[in-house]
Amino acid sequence: VQLQASGGGFVQAGVSLRLSCVVSGINLNNYDMGWYRQAPGKQRELVAGISRDGSTNYADSVKDRFTISRDNAKKTVNLQMNRLKPEDTAVYYCNRKSIVKFLWGQGTQVTVSS
Repeated sequence: VQLQASGGGFVQAGVSLRLSCVVSGINLNNYDMGWYRQAPGKQRELVAGISRDGSTNYADSVKDRFTISRDNAKKTVNLQMNRLKPEDTAVYYCNRKSIVKFLWGQGTQVTVSS
């Protein structure tokens, strides 16, 4: 299984970014997926999850700003991030939304300046 995240960047507060994760080596239809992030000096946290049936859930810190989606045919999981804040600065990863994870990919860096 390979997880290739992209779309990060260095942006000003208030703007939007769209992250994409290409998932190869599996049938994505069979898995609940999530976007995680890890800020410097902090533990990795789940920010958004999407189940096989398309239902979603979000961390309180990103609710109403971030939207997770999936395209099983294209084997991608996306994260639309609006109204970005400096506290959203982190490396973002996608992975299974499960206790059992795939091997982590390298993630994509998002840096938000104030």
